[in-house]
Amino acid sequence: MGPACIVTVRERHLVRLEMKSKGLVVLLTAMVAIGPVSTDLYLPSLPAVMRAFNADVASAQLTLSAFMAGFGMMMLVYGPLSDRFGRRPVLLAGMLLYSLASIFCLFVPTIDMLILGRFLQAVGAACGPVLGRAVVRDVYGREGSARVLSYMASAMALAPAAAPILGGFLETWFGWRSNFIALMGFGSAMLLALFALLPETNQHRDPEALAPYRLLGNLLSLLKNRRFMGYTLTMSFSFAALFSFISGSAFVLIDVLGVAPGNFGFCFAAVVAGYMGGSLTAGRFTLRLGLDRMIGLGALLGAGAGLLLTALAIWGPAHWAGVVFPVSLLFFSVGLVLPNASAGAIGPFPQMAGAASSLLGFLQTGIGALAGVLAGHLHNGTAVPMAVIILAMAVACPLTYGLLIARDRSNR
Repeated sequence: MGPACIVTVRERHLVRLEMKSKGLVVLLTAMVAIGPVSTDLYLPSLPAVMRAFNADVASAQLTLSAFMAGFGMMMLVYGPLSDRFGRRPVLLAGMLLYSLASIFCLFVPTIDMLILGRFLQAVGAACGPVLGRAVVRDVYGREGSARVLSYMASAMALAPAAAPILGGFLETWFGWRSNFIALMGFGSAMLLALFALLPETNQHRDPEALAPYRLLGNLLSLLKNRRFMGYTLTMSFSFAALFSFISGSAFVLIDVLGVAPGNFGFCFAAVVAGYMGGSLTAGRFTLRLGLDRMIGLGALLGAGAGLLLTALAIWGPAHWAGVVFPVSLLFFSVGLVLPNASAGAIGPFPQMAGAASSLLGFLQTGIGALAGVLAGHLHNGTAVPMAVIILAMAVACPLTYGLLIARDRSNR
C-alpha cells in the first residue's frame, strides 16, 4: 500500500470519527472536565478538611494548589508521550492512575498525606485536558477546533456548576471523604468509556518526540513564537483570575459571608452560568468576528469585572451578591477567552499539537496555582485579598493581549 493510499485510509478514518461527533464531543468534554470536577466537587469541604486535620487556611488551600501544580507539571509530559505513542494508550494510563490516587485520598490520616494524594491525583488527571484538546485538533483542524472547543466549554460548564452542589450535599450528609468516593467512581467510568469508545486519532506519530533534542527544540520553538506565547499567557492570566476565586471562594462565601455549605454550590452555579454564557457566545460568534477580536473583548470585560469586584469588596456591603455578580461577569469573560486562545495557540502546530497543548497547560495551571497560593497566604478574614488578586490577574490579561497579540497582528 503506497503513501497516497495510507493518507486516504487515514482521511476516511477521521471522516468516520467526525460522523460520530456528538458522542465524541461528549467524551472529550468529560475528559477536559476532569480538572474542574476534581477541584470544584471538593470546594464545600475545604473548611471541614481544615477542621478535621486541625490545619490552617493556607494548608487546606494547598490541597487545591498541589493539585494544580501536579496538573501543570504533567501537562509537559503527556503531550510528547501522546505525540510518540498515540493519544489512546496515554489516556488509559493516566485515568488508571487518577482512579488509584482517588482511593489513596480516601484513606489519608494527615493533611500532608492528603496534599500528596491530591498531587498524585493530578498527575493522572492532567491527561484529560491535554489530550482532549489534542484529539480535537486531530479531528477538527484549527478553525473547527475553536468552534468545537467553545461548545465543549459551554457543556463542560455544567460540571463545575453541578459539582459544588453535589459536593455540598455529600459534605452535609456523609462528610468530606465521600468526595473521593465520587471522584473514584468518575475516574473509573472515564477509564471504561475511553477503553470502549475512543479510537486512536494521532495520525502523525513522531518516533523521536521523546528525544531530548526534539523535546528541547519543540519547547524553544514554542517559547520563541510570539503569537503562541501571546495566546498562552493571555489565557493563563484569565484562568488565574478564575482560579483565584475557586481557591478562595469557600472561605469567603462560607466563613466570611455566612453561606451554608449546602447552599455554596448554588452560588457557585450562578457564577459558572456566566462561564457557560461566555462559552456559548464564543461558539456562536467566533467564526463571524474572529479569534483575536473575541479574545480582546473577553480580556477587557474581565478587567472591568475584577475592578467592580474589588470596589465592592472594599467599599460595598458584606453580602454574597457583591461577590457572585461581578465574578459571574468575570467567568463570562473567561468563557470568551479560553477556548479561542487555546485554539489560537495550538492550531498552527499540527505536527506537535500534543507538545503545544502541554506547554499551554503547564503555563496556565502554573500561573493559576501561584495565584491560588497567594489567595491562601494573604487571606485575612475578608474578601479583599481574593478580590485584589483577581483584579491583578484580570488586568494582566488585556495587557498581554495588547503587547503580544494585537501588536503582532498590526505589524503583519
